[in-house]
Amino acid sequence: MKFLCMGYFMPEKMDAQPKRKIEEIMNECQPHLEHFYESGKVTMDAGLSVETKSLKRKKGKVTVTDGPFAETKELIGSVFMVEAENMNEAIELASLHPTTQLNIGEELGWRIEIRPVHYFKNEPNELS
Repeated sequence: MKFLCMGYFMPEKMDAQPKRKIEEIMNECQPHLEHFYESGKVTMDAGLSVETKSLKRKKGKVTVTDGPFAETKELIGSVFMVEAENMNEAIELASLHPTTQLNIGEELGWRIEIRPVHYFKNEPNELS
């Protein structure tokens, strides 16, 4: 079964850090990512830009707004997909990600959300 995992962060806390500190944090993530990938169960991993657009259908038209929903204080900074037997195994796998391994993540408001995937289209005419 596939699970989509979304890594959240609080932009104001990250933006308050000097660039050099952010580079150090990202370098500290590398060994954890390598260990995470070694599980062989990570099927996709992507880091996301902070630029965000929200699309919503309203009165028969699609509207586009900047950013996430107004009430959201967190942004999604990464997404990854794991192949796991069940939610417990998905939690085990996601806990290897730097989001939960680095102490600084707690200070910066990092967290992971895990959701089972009902369908996944990877190639044209292919649904999993």
